[in-house]
Amino acid sequence: MKLTEYVRILVRRGWIMLLLAAIAAVSAYTLSEGQTPIYRSTQLVLVQPSRTDFGLAEAASKLLEPLVVYLNSERIAGEIIEELQLDMTPGQLKGNATIVSDKFRMVIQIDIDSTDGNIANAIASAWGRKLADYRNEQNQLVRREDRVTAHPVDYPSFYQKAPKPKVMAIVGALLGFVVGGVIVFVLEYLESSIVRRREDLERIVDLPVLASIPDFE
Repeated sequence: MKLTEYVRILVRRGWIMLLLAAIAAVSAYTLSEGQTPIYRSTQLVLVQPSRTDFGLAEAASKLLEPLVVYLNSERIAGEIIEELQLDMTPGQLKGNATIVSDKFRMVIQIDIDSTDGNIANAIASAWGRKLADYRNEQNQLVRREDRVTAHPVDYPSFYQKAPKPKVMAIVGALLGFVVGGVIVFVLEYLESSIVRRREDLERIVDLPVLASIPDFE
């Protein structure tokens, strides 16, 4: 098919693709706006050895995963619920939390999802303090030069994790445009055997049209 044929198809049926793209974008945006917002708060906790020699640094690095296991427990979740007077179970709170370690930066990242951004901040901050308090307790059992401390980095901050109406509108528009393109292709395929113009006849019989009789009606 020549480029001019594609242009002709777009001129004739391009409105279908644009219409479906607009309908899908508006629908996706409206549905997203109607959903309950979910906010995510992040608290970073720096795990820092008291000296920078390789032995203690390596020991501190190996502590990261056990610290994640300690934090990601129902006991700690229960203590936070009691401290903040939250109306949920430890299992539910754990389901809203993601705790991971980063050995390259020597930090533990605590992510909390909630429908209330301020509550998410409070939970993330409390979880970070739990880690700092735990390391303080453990440090009392070792010499000062062998201690590994944990310090919350700055205050936690939240952002809207979902929904994202603008992103959903763009995705909906693209999807609608693609679906519109499929519909246009199907329509063109179904009408490919119908002769309306001189070019259609030439394409079907693979011969040039020498002359045509005008319609005087």
